[in-house]
Amino acid sequence: MEEELQLYLEDARDKMNKAVEHLKDELLRVRAGKATPNILDGIQVDYYGVKSPLNQVSNINTPDAKTIAVQPWEKSMIETIEKAILAANIGLNPFNNGEIIRINVPPLTEERRRDLVKQIKNMGENTKISIRNTRRETNEELKRLQKEGLAEDLEKDAEDEVQEMTNEYSKMVDDLIASKETDIMTV
Repeated sequence: MEEELQLYLEDARDKMNKAVEHLKDELLRVRAGKATPNILDGIQVDYYGVKSPLNQVSNINTPDAKTIAVQPWEKSMIETIEKAILAANIGLNPFNNGEIIRINVPPLTEERRRDLVKQIKNMGENTKISIRNTRRETNEELKRLQKEGLAEDLEKDAEDEVQEMTNEYSKMVDDLIASKETDIMTV
């Protein structure tokens, strides 16, 4: 019984951790006014009939704070990559010189900054919902274990531990969102 209890607690921690890691990945894709290669994460390119991530068919770097440079490994891919960036609808306009694609990252307007802050707060709330759902599911499993013979005090201690985990991961989410908000609102 106690081994099963520990498995549920480890599983809960793992799920909460994955939710926070997912949020970190999502936040990297949110543009904060300066050029980062992460803005292009998630863009898929048709590479000879196979959808491939952009970073697997080209080198992506930032020569300066306002420019992203995408250098395809094959020159024949330049137009396909340019179309994929436009189709991704991330608000950036690529232009190519026949060898390299340059993307100028314009400074964010005040309105756009506020929209991005709303967007990241929404991401944070969705992550917290996921964390709370994990807490609820774990507590249901703990109650089931108690019905199957787990000592009541062990079940209560485990519930307290799950609540501590929930608080810990919720605080991580708040900290990540606050940090990204500061990043976005800094001109």
